Amino acid sequence: MATSKVTYKGQLRTQSVHLKSGNEIITDAPVDNNGKGEAFSPTDTVATALASCMLTIMGIKANGMKVNIEGANAEVTKTMGVEPRRITKIDVVFDLPFSFDDKTKTILEKAAMTCPVLYSIHPDIKKNVVFNWK
Repeated sequence: MATSKVTYKGQLRTQSVHLKSGNEIITDAPVDNNGKGEAFSPTDTVATALASCMLTIMGIKANGMKVNIEGANAEVTKTMGVEPRRITKIDVVFDLPFSFDDKTKTILEKAAMTCPVLYSIHPDIKKNVVFNWK
């Protein structure tokens, strides 16, 4: 079964629908690539998916450890290159406002680094990940 349906809406905009849930994502081309920049660009969604995946994997591990990480967040910075135009670097900085012991922190950090999106992004793309704990 298909995962999603993507429709070109014109003016460099797409609408993606998750077929199981009906949730939608709109993308626009970025301003620096002839777009309006009124929504995530397709490459923004790739970079953002990395942080989302890492937080999800941390959440799965935290649940198994009976630890709550609700409120954890990450700031994502995507760097684009030219010739060819592509993502060259993704910086993910986690803000983890929790007072966990070092063992718990290490387990959660290692879990994050097993994220399937991380393994799916081409190895030539630099991935800088920082965990800022309380």
